[in-house]
Amino acid sequence: MRKEKLEMLKGNMSPPRASFQCVDAMEISLCIEKEGLFFYESAGKKVQNPKVREMFSRLAGEEREHIQILKEKSQFLQPVIVNRSRPKERLERFMVEELEGKIFPSLNDSAMKNIKSDKQALELGIDSEKRSIAMLQELLEKEKKLDVKAIFSHLMVEEKKHLALLEDLKKQL
Repeated sequence: MRKEKLEMLKGNMSPPRASFQCVDAMEISLCIEKEGLFFYESAGKKVQNPKVREMFSRLAGEEREHIQILKEKSQFLQPVIVNRSRPKERLERFMVEELEGKIFPSLNDSAMKNIKSDKQALELGIDSEKRSIAMLQELLEKEKKLDVKAIFSHLMVEEKKHLALLEDLKKQL
């Protein structure tokens, strides 16, 4: 351990990443879910096929449910964390640099603006779910706290379900 500290001081190693707190994991999950909701609602307005529109509506509904559940759980945790001071800068920086607009495209994103077909919208959804899963996998690999891992794992299961639904629908078209 002492050798690692010396190497870090010399600049030869990067410092280990600190774990997120449970409430941070919920904020990250909320961010992903909100972007997913916005994507499915927006893309659903651009598609023609009733099956694709129905699928996007279903996924938007699931994202809405997940957001509600996360908000309720966050409120449950508030009394526990209200007296703790936790730096939010790291979480906010992570969300801006790694999440916002990088998993699901925003309305102003060129990929979103250029949706010309139902297949293209499905592929955009599939790619977004894959990015979400990859991000969550990366967070899980770096995370040490079991409660935080449980939150990321649960969201990853949901994202994998969404991916499977979208891929199945794409095969049917």
